[in-house]
Amino acid sequence: MNNMKTVKIPANKRFTRAFHRSVKPSKVCLYVFMLAMVVFTMLPLIYLTVTAFKPMDELFLFPPRFFVRRPVTHNFRDLVMSLGGSTVPFLRYLINSVFVTAVTVTLTVIACSMCAHGIAKLKPAGSNILFMLSIAALMFSPHVTQISRYQVVNGLGLIDSYWALILPSVAVPYSMFLMKQFLDQFPNEILEAARIDGAGEFYTFWKVVMPSTAPAWSTLVVLSTVASWNDYFTPLVYTSSLSMKTLPLALQMIAGGPAAVSIGRAGAVAAATFLMVIPVIVLYSVMQRKMIATMVHSGIKA
Repeated sequence: MNNMKTVKIPANKRFTRAFHRSVKPSKVCLYVFMLAMVVFTMLPLIYLTVTAFKPMDELFLFPPRFFVRRPVTHNFRDLVMSLGGSTVPFLRYLINSVFVTAVTVTLTVIACSMCAHGIAKLKPAGSNILFMLSIAALMFSPHVTQISRYQVVNGLGLIDSYWALILPSVAVPYSMFLMKQFLDQFPNEILEAARIDGAGEFYTFWKVVMPSTAPAWSTLVVLSTVASWNDYFTPLVYTSSLSMKTLPLALQMIAGGPAAVSIGRAGAVAAATFLMVIPVIVLYSVMQRKMIATMVHSGIKA
């Protein structure tokens, strides 16, 4: 019998060997390339942020300077003061944007989820035709239907009201298509088990379907929020009074006017742009995992 001794390799050497086996030059190059692309795509956001804190002399410096050397916060004060002389304060534009966005997103999630659930699971007569019409609506640019939408809103007497800013943006074909594609993957056995236990359709939808499809409607929340928050055309067309305007129009009012006035308000415009972009970025950062899960399960390739 051979008396062979087992040679023990120190832990640090084992870690070094495993590290060299796992780290390959190709992976390192890939990670470096991806990191460089991430930094490159973040440059506009970084520039937007630093511009909001630049003093007036750095805003008009030539050649332009990317980073700020003497950060200030008076641009945000100038943003409020720039509309202080008007009949509507800046806070009213902010409240209008928050209210319209919140109501629009809530109604969009409810309407599109119920419609998608009915088509995907209940399948009433003519549901396939309705779904094909929704798919066909995706082929048309939103600008094509603006005249007919305005005629409908005007015929309902909703001009210059909050409903004129909310209702045209609720039933979006893409939102319904997204929810329907996700619900097609939802097991029918769970719905049948709920019905056997005595649950009604409405109760099953709210207590079973909606909690299970949280990634899908979370994605819908992000997409609807971005579209409604940045919407400039709808309040421009459907409202006439200043008290009904939203932040995108307020931004144009601040940046507009004579050349001397617009130059003097450059800092306020940078601050307003920063305030408009940051909420969307924060919302996407919070819900990005659920958005990725939705794209995977619904079969949509981002």
